[in-house]
This record gives sequence, C-alpha cells and structure tokens, in this order.
Amino acid sequence: MPSTNKKKIINDPVWGFIAIKNEECFDLIEHPYFQRLRRIKQLGLTHLVYPGALHTRFHHSLGAMHLMGQALEVIKAKGTHISEEESLAACLAILLHDLGHGPFSHALETTIVSGVSHEELTDLFLAELSHEFKGLELALRMFRDEYPRQFFSSLIAGQLDMDRLDYLRRDSFFTGVSEGQVGSERLIKMLNVQDDTLVVDEKGLLSVEHFLSARRIMYWQVYLHKTVLAAESLLINILRRAQYLAAQGAQLFATPHFFRFLRKQYSLADFLDDPTLLHSFARIDDFDVFSSIKAWTEHEDRILSSLSRYLVDRKLFRIYQSSQPFEKEFIDNFSHTVER
Repeated sequence: MPSTNKKKIINDPVWGFIAIKNEECFDLIEHPYFQRLRRIKQLGLTHLVYPGALHTRFHHSLGAMHLMGQALEVIKAKGTHISEEESLAACLAILLHDLGHGPFSHALETTIVSGVSHEELTDLFLAELSHEFKGLELALRMFRDEYPRQFFSSLIAGQLDMDRLDYLRRDSFFTGVSEGQVGSERLIKMLNVQDDTLVVDEKGLLSVEHFLSARRIMYWQVYLHKTVLAAESLLINILRRAQYLAAQGAQLFATPHFFRFLRKQYSLADFLDDPTLLHSFARIDDFDVFSSIKAWTEHEDRILSSLSRYLVDRKLFRIYQSSQPFEKEFIDNFSHTVER
C-alpha cells in the first residue's frame, strides 16, 4: 500500500539525520531504478581488503543529496538567488547521478556494457524518468551541463562537487582509513558564487588543500590498493571468459537479464534503438553477478571454474612490483606455471 506521508527522515551513519522534504524526491527514491542502488556496493570488491566497505550506492546518493541541500542554503545566504525549482532540480540531479552504475560499480564498467559509460547510462535513465516526473526536466539539463547557471553543474559534477564530498567522507568512514577524512562541512560553508561560477572563499584555501591531500590518500590506500586491483582484474577476467563461452553457445547459469549482456555486447546506439535494453540493465546488480560466479565454480570449463573459485575463496592474483624491468627468465617461469 503506497505511503501517504512522503516527508521522511533517514538516519545516516555519516551525516546523521537526512530529511526528505519533497514528495517528488520521495517518489524517486521509491522508484525501482533507485532502489536497485541498495544492491550495488559503492566500492565494488574493496571489502575483500577493508571488510567494513559494504556500503552501497544508495547510501552515497542520499548523502550527496543531503550535502547539496546544505550547499544551496549556504550559497543563498551569501546573496545568490536560487529559486525553489532550481534548488529541487539540483537535489534531484545529484540524488540520481549514479543510476547508471552497473554491478560492482567501476569494477565492471567496461565489461558488462563495453564502450558505454555510467554517465551515459545515467543520462538515459534520467531521460526516461523525466517522462514520469516532470520536475526532472530541469535536473536533466543541469546534469548534462546545459543549464546557463554554470555553478549548478559544478555542484553536481565538478572538482569540488557534492559527489566527491560525500564519497570521500563515506568511504573513509566505512574502510576505517581515517587519513581520508574530509572536512566537508567547512568546505561547504566556504562555497560561494561569482558570476554564476562556483568559487571558494579565500579563508577556505587550507580546507581545499586538505581535501586534495585526503583524496590522494584515499586513491593510494583504498581505490588503487594493489589487492583491490587484483580482485577487480580477477572479476573482469571471469566475466570475459563467461562472455566468450556464452557467445559460443555454452550453457551458463545466469539470471535472464544478466545473460542477455553475457551473450552479446551492446553499444550506446543499441540502447537508444531498443528501450528494453535499459530495462534489462536496470534489473542487474551485484547479486546477479556473484550468484552466477558461485554457480560457475562447478562449470565444466576449467578456466571459468578456476577463476570463479579463486574469487569466491579469495585466492586472488598476486602483484609483483619492481623499479626495474623484470628479467625474461622471471616472466617465463610464470608463463610455464600458468601453462601447467
């Protein structure tokens, strides 16, 4: 039965209470496209290194919307006029900015749908939703950077946007990497607008430096952690092997929508020509992929089953680093081991 009270408060572990103040915002959160984000982890396979990193795109999107609301209030208090329509559109644009992410977020971005970025898929989702939710028309223009007031696009997808201010703080919290903590509240208080361009007050320069430093640390210790990269490489190779076998007509366990993308690669033009493709993509999440991989551990194809077992049992690829080129003998030894 549909809820009659659409003004809600969500208790978030990072920001505390997040208020849903608008009915259209509530309806979009309730939409299946957005609810799917509950089933897509923000950091893909990073939990194999940092066990607490199990938060989702759903968490992050709500947090980014919360920060957008705060940023707009700060900018308005400093004398920039922002209409209610603009404020709502900016909040909706940042709320929905990650709809186009596929399973395991960035890890499979070029594997399940090759050559189509998550931003392009998000654009398709927003365009479809705009037929049902009229308030999204302005949000879509802001997302596409087609709105003349440039600072809105900067708040949605810029160097100091609400996306980054949330994910750095959130990822730091759930991984336990305290060096990545960003003073998001102070940075937001320092935001201003000059000639419709987003700027930072001079007294906020140290906060910006800390933001850049924290971001570098998060890339170094979390996003580009060598074991995380090894796990993602393993996952990508599993999917590529499954796609190869599916194209050869092999029997593979997979949910129907997931199998559609295993059997064939699709381009952006395909998505534009066939609306059912977007619907199929919207039905795929982390559970489809990992359930399939668990089943593939017993597949008759030795390569697929071995790779799948490695991931399920966390027997990950090893990374060897050297400041000098590896000797040919060193590489040949590994090649012979793999061949055996």
